[in-house]
Amino acid sequence: MSGGGVPPAPADPRDRLAGAIPRLRAFAISLTRDVSRADDLVQETILKAWTNIDKFDPATNLDAWLFTILRNTFYSGLRKTRREVQDSDGVHAATLSVKPDHDGRLALKEFQRAFDQLSPEHREVLILVGASGFSCEEAAAMMGVAVGTVKSRASRARSRLAEMLHLKAGESLFSGSDGATQAVVLRSAAAGS
Repeated sequence: MSGGGVPPAPADPRDRLAGAIPRLRAFAISLTRDVSRADDLVQETILKAWTNIDKFDPATNLDAWLFTILRNTFYSGLRKTRREVQDSDGVHAATLSVKPDHDGRLALKEFQRAFDQLSPEHREVLILVGASGFSCEEAAAMMGVAVGTVKSRASRARSRLAEMLHLKAGESLFSGSDGATQAVVLRSAAAGS
């Protein structure tokens, strides 16, 4: 202790970040096996360290802290890329589409109007067999009719709905939606009637 016994102020850990870059880069290259990706990883590590320097305990090893950040960043990125689909030529992306929300609302309103025009027996069978997921046998027991009657009513009700909604043979009422979505729509329509 020279000059009056005052210990020197601890150095700002940010001042030591640049000195760690060569070691971080070597570690990053060993993980990525790609110099360009390694450089990106080191850059991201330094950026995270700089912005979170207040979380660093100066009494600990700065290199160990930086290597931990780099390693965690690498493995987080690896987990993320495992969920991604390689589509360099855009073939997969070209098959993806999202219908606008307003189309769904219009289809639901149109469906509700058509559903309301069905006879009570047809609405009942569609709710039980279509929306609630009961088997024809279960629906027959609940309705007090033969299984064949349930199947016949369900078929006629679906045909009538398709006719009112101007659907072609084999065309789904809600194209692109799965059975669960259709069941929810049928349930909401049933609740409104």
